[in-house]
This record gives sequence, C-alpha cells and structure tokens, in this order.
Amino acid sequence: MTLNDYYKKRYDLFKWRANQTMANKAVMAFFMACITGVMAQLVIPLPWTPVPITAQTFAVLISGIMLGKYWGGLSQLFYVALGVIGVPWFAGMTGGYETILGATGGYLIGFILAALFLGHFADKYIKSRNFVPMLGLMTFASFILIYVPGLLVLATWMYTSTGTTPEIWNLMAMGLLPFVVGDIIKIIGASAFTKVIVPKEEF
Repeated sequence: MTLNDYYKKRYDLFKWRANQTMANKAVMAFFMACITGVMAQLVIPLPWTPVPITAQTFAVLISGIMLGKYWGGLSQLFYVALGVIGVPWFAGMTGGYETILGATGGYLIGFILAALFLGHFADKYIKSRNFVPMLGLMTFASFILIYVPGLLVLATWMYTSTGTTPEIWNLMAMGLLPFVVGDIIKIIGASAFTKVIVPKEEF
C-alpha cells in the first residue's frame, strides 16, 4: 500500500462515519462504550486510595476522535448510564448507582466532558488533528475535564466518609499524583493515534 492509498483509506473511513444515520452512530457509540468497559478491567489497585489505575482513559480520549462531537460524548454517557443501572463494566467489574455516588463518580462524569470536548475540536478544527495541538487538547481534557470533577467528588466522598475536610495534599495523593505518569503515556499514545488515523482534510 502506498502512502496515498493509506491517506485515501483513512479519509474514506471518516467520510463513511460522518455520513452514517443517527441509528448507526448510536450503535458505534455503544460499541465504543463496550471498549471503554473492557479497558476498565485493566486495573491496578492502590492500597491507600479507592481510585485505581485503569486503562479506560485511553478509550475515553480516542472516543471523541473516532466518533466526533456529540457521539464520542454519547459513547461515554452510554458507558456511565449503563454502568449505573447495573452493567458490571466499571473498574473491577463493578456497576450500580453506588459507583456514581462514590469516590470515583466524578471521574466518570469527566469522561463524558472529555469525549465531548475532544470530539468537537477534532471535527471542527483540522489543525487540531496533528500531534502537538492534540497533545495539548488531550492534556487539558485529562487533567482539567476529568480530574477536576474527579477530585471534587472524591473530596466530597472523603468528607461524608470521615466527617472532616481532606487536606489538599492528601486529596492529591489519593486522586491525582499516582496517575500522572500513566496518564501522560496514554495522552501521548492517543495523540499519536490521532495523528496517524484521522485525515487532515474535511470529511
């Protein structure tokens, strides 16, 4: 396959995706939710925090890229909503409304925001599909759109569990610092994936 053949095939793929019916896009969003659920089972629990290390953030980042605005966010809404009603595909094969109310509920909300944000930029701004701008966008999506609601809900959970407001460094040690290196790796990988797979012209 020549380079031009590759460029044409990736353009055809995204043009096909853009022209699908709403029903087909919803099916693709559900499929991406399933991928997120599978990657959520790659878990490394940490003894000092209820927030585990998982691989699902990578699926969240690429969901907006692959499905575009709204549909990437819908994939994560499917993931969260179905998990809340009992599908056991949250981290460690858990599910139920207790999760969204628990220590990790804010991160799940952040997944929806991050996918919507990245899908919007990837669809609307062609230059954002290159590695460096996408690296910046994914860094913002991960460390602001996912971690801010994640830490806010974690702090609320800690307060309701212990009756005391958690100190900022304790909160960071439980909900942010252990995940920075892994998230940087996932951000770099997802940005490189975007550079390779997404066409650099309108589709």
